[in-house]
Amino acid sequence: MHRFYLAPFECRGETLTLAGAEAHHALRVLRVQDGERVTVLDGAGTVLNCEITGRTRDTLALRVRERNSAAPLPCAITLLVGVPKGKIIESIIQKATELGIARVVPLLSERVITQLDADGVDAKAGKWQHIAMEAIKQCGSPWLPRVEPPVTPAQFLARHETCDLALVGCLEPGSRHPRVWFEEFLAAHKKLPANVAVWVGPEGDFTAAEYAAIQKSGARPITLGPLVLRVETAAAYCLSVVNYELQAGRGR
Repeated sequence: MHRFYLAPFECRGETLTLAGAEAHHALRVLRVQDGERVTVLDGAGTVLNCEITGRTRDTLALRVRERNSAAPLPCAITLLVGVPKGKIIESIIQKATELGIARVVPLLSERVITQLDADGVDAKAGKWQHIAMEAIKQCGSPWLPRVEPPVTPAQFLARHETCDLALVGCLEPGSRHPRVWFEEFLAAHKKLPANVAVWVGPEGDFTAAEYAAIQKSGARPITLGPLVLRVETAAAYCLSVVNYELQAGRGR
């Protein structure tokens, strides 16, 4: 069944309208037909099973046949990742969405090659959010992650956000397997963390000063194994391990 995205305010009624790029994809690429069943995701936990009831040249009319609400994810995961060169960040956002991320914060750390002005920041943020939207349609997630405009590590840390458990991929001695920190948290709080932040450096990694600031904020250093990973591999590795530890913890 084909999946489409509509913002929550567009999904309140019993009849819905696909327009713009979503309608173009449905009409010109997928060539859907009247009476066909499709799924609409609102990105806020609602899955709507719909029937196509009509069309114009540029729009598609849908009738809601069934409306289901998904429970919020038990743990909200934030990925803070250095922006790599080229379009690699797009793949990172896509895979992070498939792994159930709640938020992506692209980082313009000192060793990031990509340079963005104010207009470029806004344009990139919008494009990257669209990639996350396309990814939930592909994987069927009812929750659309928020992709924030890129910031420096110092700008993010200045917000003083609180987090149950923060981890930072680190090549320095003293880094520990993520399981150590999850077990320590579980032993101290008798529950799993409700929100986790994962820091992943760019090509060339964080500088020593950036690592010091991130760890001073409370992030625990984690090892990603004996090999040096590319940023996209490191991000997928970290999110996979975090998901595994959360699921294993719920099974204990």
